[in-house]
Amino acid sequence: MSKRERLRAIKEIINSKKISSQEELVNELKNRGCIVTQATISRDLHELGPVKVRNYREEGYYCLDNRFRKDNIFDFEKFSSKFKNSVLSVSRAQNTLVIRTYPGEAQGTAAVIDGMNFIEILGTVAGDDTIICIADNEKNADKMQKLMEKQ
Repeated sequence: MSKRERLRAIKEIINSKKISSQEELVNELKNRGCIVTQATISRDLHELGPVKVRNYREEGYYCLDNRFRKDNIFDFEKFSSKFKNSVLSVSRAQNTLVIRTYPGEAQGTAAVIDGMNFIEILGTVAGDDTIICIADNEKNADKMQKLMEKQ
């Protein structure tokens, strides 16, 4: 497998699975018939520029999505504090969450949600006291609702 093909395979793997280590990536490539060393993977990852992101369970994995910046830090304490001090209720309709806040708190709360980079959340729209939060599916909307209600 050429370097170009290997880089394409790495992109496909990272975009289709949660890969949390170079060792996992070596094994995935091996399953595709490409035998490489960890050092080669390290150089390839440096070239591709993925970042490690975390989901709401604090599981870290590689991501090639440009919206995730290296300086973006998973700050669950900030998330929890904002919810305790601002959110009145969280309701769900299929994959949509409706989050009611105190007046003037919706935009700041939505910014904290967006800053968490939950892979389960496609985006938020905030008004003065209401946030519409769209999850990627109903199962993840239910998970996110439970997480938000625990705060």
